[in-house]
Amino acid sequence: MIKIEIVNGPVVPFLSDDSRQHDGAELIFNGRVRVTEHGKNIVALEYEQYEGMAESELKQIAKAAVKKFPIHDLFCRHRIGRVSVGETSLHIVIWSKHRLEGIDALSWFIMELKKRVPIWKWAILEDGSRIPSKCDHEH
Repeated sequence: MIKIEIVNGPVVPFLSDDSRQHDGAELIFNGRVRVTEHGKNIVALEYEQYEGMAESELKQIAKAAVKKFPIHDLFCRHRIGRVSVGETSLHIVIWSKHRLEGIDALSWFIMELKKRVPIWKWAILEDGSRIPSKCDHEH
């Protein structure tokens, strides 16, 4: 099963599921806003999306992950709007029989998300000005 949501407001985590008797791994990832962006102190990130296309592309990447890796389910919530330092902007849960395939799928999914999903972020500096926030690193 795949669940993809883009939310404008706090990310509510998906519930842990102890009924999964065939899954040995439940991987939970929470991406949070750091206090610095490209060496500058910030107070928040502001996320914008290409309405309709961002969620559709997230679903396509999730479907590809489920085909590419031996995982059972992938749930993802991505936040848009203003996200303060320390708050969650991305929440992902993956269930798999073993941890390694879940870890590989999670890493691949996040890298594809950053490359392909039309969600842009702006860093809000302490003085209130905005600068583009671009993810230049691979890991």
